[in-house]
This record gives sequence, structure tokens and C-alpha cells, in this order.
Amino acid sequence: MNTFQKSAAAFNRVFMVVMKAPVLDRVLGRSMGILTYTGRKSGKKISLPLAISRKGDHLKVGVAMPDKKNWWRNFMNGGGRVDVDLGGVHYTGLATATRDDRGRVFVDIALDR
Repeated sequence: MNTFQKSAAAFNRVFMVVMKAPVLDRVLGRSMGILTYTGRKSGKKISLPLAISRKGDHLKVGVAMPDKKNWWRNFMNGGGRVDVDLGGVHYTGLATATRDDRGRVFVDIALDR
């Protein structure tokens, strides 16, 4: 794990606690959520706080500095199942990661109905 990844992991641990505070969850929950998935290689359950935009039954996550992160790779080649906590509401869905011709990475999540 490089220095960037260690720093991000420490930030995520603190922010996860903040996200679970009742008042802040309602305020931050409009644009921030907690994504939980099972790592393809490790088999471990992993939770990350992320900025999420929502349009109907679809969520979108833009991955900043994707080459310094690995989590989104779990959703390449067919995607993977996820749990999302957003604004105090729990959702499940299928996440699929794509990289565009400019190198930007997005994770699209189709929520289950």
C-alpha cells in the first residue's frame, strides 16, 4: 500500500464515522454515500464513503485519480453487486466501471427495484 492509499484509508475510516452520525447522514446523504462490496480477489467486505450523484434508479460515481486507486477495478468486465447507504436509506444494485477515451473512470450503479 503506497502513501496515498494509506492516507486515503485513514481519511475513509474517519469519514465513515461522520457519515453514520444521524444529523450529518441526512445532510451529507444527498451527495455522499457508503458503498459496500466484496473484493474479487480478497473476498473481504469493503466499505468506502463516496460522492454519488443520483438520477432515478441509477447512481454515478466519478473516480478521482483512478490510477492511484484499485477499488473500482472490482466492477470491470461485467460489474459486481454492491450495497449503498445514501441519505439513511439502504439500496442494492449492480455496479459497472468504465474508462473513457480521456482516461476518466466512472462507476455506474443500477439500483434493484
